[in-house]
Amino acid sequence: MPLTPLDIHNKEFSRRIRGYDEDEVNEFLDQVIKDYEIVIRENKELHNQLLTLQEKLDHFANIEETLSKTIIVAQEAADEVKNNAKKEAQLIVKEAEKNADRIVNESLAKSRKIAMEVEELKKQASIYRARFRTLVEAQLDLLSSDGWDTLETRERPADKGQEVQELY
Repeated sequence: MPLTPLDIHNKEFSRRIRGYDEDEVNEFLDQVIKDYEIVIRENKELHNQLLTLQEKLDHFANIEETLSKTIIVAQEAADEVKNNAKKEAQLIVKEAEKNADRIVNESLAKSRKIAMEVEELKKQASIYRARFRTLVEAQLDLLSSDGWDTLETRERPADKGQEVQELY
């Protein structure tokens, strides 16, 4: 058990002849007591400071651990968000490619349909021109031939209105 200032103060020494000067010893012991009390007080203060600093250290260690875990969780969340964004972007690109392919295919189909319609119209126009040419040629042949003579014999002087209808 360590000495206390009171132990030092109450310490009695035996007396002998030719011993130490009692006043000097007492004076020295008083000085030791004062110094020892100061050392004990400083020791208690340092111990209290040590406890306070240890508590702060523990607190900061907990904060550090919490921050480390938080950073890890945040990093994992960021990675997950990044991966999800990549997947979503890939899906969007695939969907856009499908839509583009569909639009291109529809456009090609419409183009083919229009091309077929144009060809059909060209054929119909050609047929129409051929028929019209035939009709015009027939009319020219009719005009240039002696067909006017046969028409005159068919004419009736009384029915001139019907004559026009017969021509058509």
